[in-house]
Amino acid sequence: MDTGPTIEFRLDRRSGVPAYRQLVDQVRQALRLGILRPGDRLPTVRDVVRQIAINPNTVHRAYRELEQQGLTEGRPGSGTFVKETLELVPDERSALRQDLEAWVRAARKAGLADEGIAALITEAMRSTESEGPS
Repeated sequence: MDTGPTIEFRLDRRSGVPAYRQLVDQVRQALRLGILRPGDRLPTVRDVVRQIAINPNTVHRAYRELEQQGLTEGRPGSGTFVKETLELVPDERSALRQDLEAWVRAARKAGLADEGIAALITEAMRSTESEGPS
């Protein structure tokens, strides 16, 4: 089951979102997309520190929160493993995903970096919050 870490973390230090929260959100997103599954091992704290130059206590805090949410479990001497998954993004949304991917390609072609793309998506989500699901 365990084939080593299957996620690489990234930090956006200018986002205003606490670093531990970014790690938690990335794990939750990987669970929703099926990238991480029960039994998968998260990178060690040491590996995350080395990869993204972050304080080890921040990684511990993120892993602790994931454990409190019931999504992971720490195994002394072995690491942190995915225990539960989250509802996967349904296949019927694949057309929406394709549209979004096309939009992201167009945004990159127009010169936007990932941060600008994320900001536009966040702004669009906020502007439609009051509409709710259709």
